[in-house]
Amino acid sequence: MTVDELKIRQLTNQYLIVPSDKLTVVRDLCGIQSQFMVNAMHSLKIRCNDYVESNVKTGLVKNWTIRGTVHVFAEDDLGLFLHCDNGKNYRRNEWSGKSFWNQREVWALTPERQKYLSEVILEALKEEAHTRDELKVICRENGMTEAEDGSMFDQWGGGIRELCERGFMNYVVQEKKAYCLSPAFTPIPQEEAELEMARRYFTNIAPATIHDAMYFFHVSAAQVKKWLSALPVTTVECGGGTYYYIENGKSYTDDMPQCLFLAGFDQLMLGYEKKESLYLEPEHMRSIFNLAGIVMPAVMLNGKVVGKWKKKNRKLQVMLFACVGEDGESAIRKKAEFLWDDMVSIEFV
Repeated sequence: MTVDELKIRQLTNQYLIVPSDKLTVVRDLCGIQSQFMVNAMHSLKIRCNDYVESNVKTGLVKNWTIRGTVHVFAEDDLGLFLHCDNGKNYRRNEWSGKSFWNQREVWALTPERQKYLSEVILEALKEEAHTRDELKVICRENGMTEAEDGSMFDQWGGGIRELCERGFMNYVVQEKKAYCLSPAFTPIPQEEAELEMARRYFTNIAPATIHDAMYFFHVSAAQVKKWLSALPVTTVECGGGTYYYIENGKSYTDDMPQCLFLAGFDQLMLGYEKKESLYLEPEHMRSIFNLAGIVMPAVMLNGKVVGKWKKKNRKLQVMLFACVGEDGESAIRKKAEFLWDDMVSIEFV
């Protein structure tokens, strides 16, 4: 298989050539990473044939999932992504056991205090969703100390994250950090759930190497090989590497898209080992994957990342890595005009 044939398969499987409905996209791609909701919404916009901004969030939830990062995914998949210690901790408000959080030196919550403050938070959410700051105020009014605040509302998650991961609550699907009660669900046993996620990955994000899957899931090579031994994968050689995929019945006869505006933290960038990317030249990697952990919105021409973009106040700025010629700039303009009917200017830098 040639590199271009491999790319066509990946782009097709990721719905960047032939779009599909929203719920199919988020299920097949194992959710959409969403530290910044504007990125998640753009990821859906370029992949969905039913994207309507006013109701795009319907049927979606937001929580910590793959790689320990926040994703938007289908509400029906809550049990897939939240294992709750194989169901044993599902909505269990008891914190005496050891965890990543309470073993830290700075942890200030006793099991009793964590239980109490969790009850305060969950009682507040019964009435309506609340922002992070609102919940802090409510907890302080109910006796939370400054030290306890640093644990319950730790910037990387803390007690709030533990409540999410135990199935009590989710983020509201919006840019501003707010929380709501989670609908009831049945956690899928972790081993079974992880195999299902791997099946989705090798069906809808692959063809991919073992290194790609290790990068996407943040797991060991041994774990990926275990999944592969249990899945009906086909292998193909390309560029000296072995790629694995599961047949899905799709056709791969479409042409390479001339231009794509990928979202920040796009699954096409996160789906494969960045140092071995088929789309991104090594000398441009840090322009997309910066040292602060941000994955910038990328512009692709004919299957290669040629720059990055940002849009603000109806103005689009495209920062190119090299000259793409008049034809390249024309293709970028045409795609931008198709995506954004409110755009008033485009600037190449």
